[in-house]
Amino acid sequence: MPRKRKKEDQGPPGAPAWMTTYGDMMTLVLVFFVFLYSFSVLDVGKFHGFISSFQAKLGVLDGGMTILDNVNISKGSLGQNFNPDRANFRKVMGHLSVFVEEEGLAENVSMEINERGLVINLTGQILYDLVKADIKPEGKAVLDKIAESIRDIPNHIVVEGHTDNWPINNEEFPSNWELSTTRATNVIKYFIEVHQLPPARLSAAGYSEYRPLYSNDTAENRSRNRRVEVVVLRQ
Repeated sequence: MPRKRKKEDQGPPGAPAWMTTYGDMMTLVLVFFVFLYSFSVLDVGKFHGFISSFQAKLGVLDGGMTILDNVNISKGSLGQNFNPDRANFRKVMGHLSVFVEEEGLAENVSMEINERGLVINLTGQILYDLVKADIKPEGKAVLDKIAESIRDIPNHIVVEGHTDNWPINNEEFPSNWELSTTRATNVIKYFIEVHQLPPARLSAAGYSEYRPLYSNDTAENRSRNRRVEVVVLRQ
């Protein structure tokens, strides 16, 4: 008759010891991939805005060595797939996003990157009075920041004026064509005369009422269509 194994001779209950080490390793691998995912969805515009703001708080001046300026990046030595346009757009968006947030201008200044380049949308309310083309003081403050942001990049800049569909006919502006073109031209003149931006990099266009963002069926939509767009073109 086989002898029964004594209770004290049996191994401890539960999983073997190596499973504890294996479980710790799997947990670390999971954490590692979570970090990788979090970095992959980083909002680059907000990151550059944070860095620009952080530099300003520390008193770091433009033109020196900073964590945003990299000689290898500026010379394109990170590989043939490096896109200087993308770097320029991110730089401009980073500088402007800090200003827009600090001044509470989110309803009047917006930015997007599309097939043309970086489009900076300025509502007519912040730049001009109705049926006028003279730039208001609060509009000049925004243009000052834009000029500062685009000064050191080589991309060509197009300023485009847009109106709503309400007709206009006076001695200064016989139609919305003249109004939209004059508004865009005045921004160009401001960039050149006040900030000495190279005229060869700048051009102006007026589209009257014919490129609306919204249907002109409400007062709110018409105010959104009255705008100036500063377009940093792709090279």
